[in-house]
Amino acid sequence: MWHILKQIVKNGLRTEPAPQGNDDWRVERAEPERIRAELLAILGRALTIRLVDAGSCNGCELELNALTNPYYNIEGLGIKFVASPRHADMLMVTGPVSRHMVVALQRTWQAMPAPKLVVAVGDCGCTGGLFGESYASCGKVANVIPVDVAIPGCPPPPLDLLRGILTAIRSRK
Repeated sequence: MWHILKQIVKNGLRTEPAPQGNDDWRVERAEPERIRAELLAILGRALTIRLVDAGSCNGCELELNALTNPYYNIEGLGIKFVASPRHADMLMVTGPVSRHMVVALQRTWQAMPAPKLVVAVGDCGCTGGLFGESYASCGKVANVIPVDVAIPGCPPPPLDLLRGILTAIRSRK
């Protein structure tokens, strides 16, 4: 043990310095209040989202889950994920739509109350990605149900997902 401590004292710290923070993405305190007020002005209530994985690799789901952590805290903005399409204002679909998910996705979309917002997430949801259209895949989400906003990226970062959600809401005005 003493040998290790002598080695540490002799060599000093051999680690890299911590990276500097990037304040470009920092949001002013009034920004969440502005977003919440805009949501209430457009919708009159909180936004509820139903997420459907139509055949993705789960990369997009991980990024969507990151939106609910304390750093992004979209629930604090009045945006919530729900389990039932009957309670949802928005449908977010990830992945290329596999042939086995076509009927389930169409039924989910039909169960949503009008007006319906549909957001395709990730390169696979927007274009079919590297899977494209094949015997097992219908390709992009727009081949199965109408899409209002497409968020590209493999996977898209949480800030792009939040921008896409806000773009879809603003298109509803």
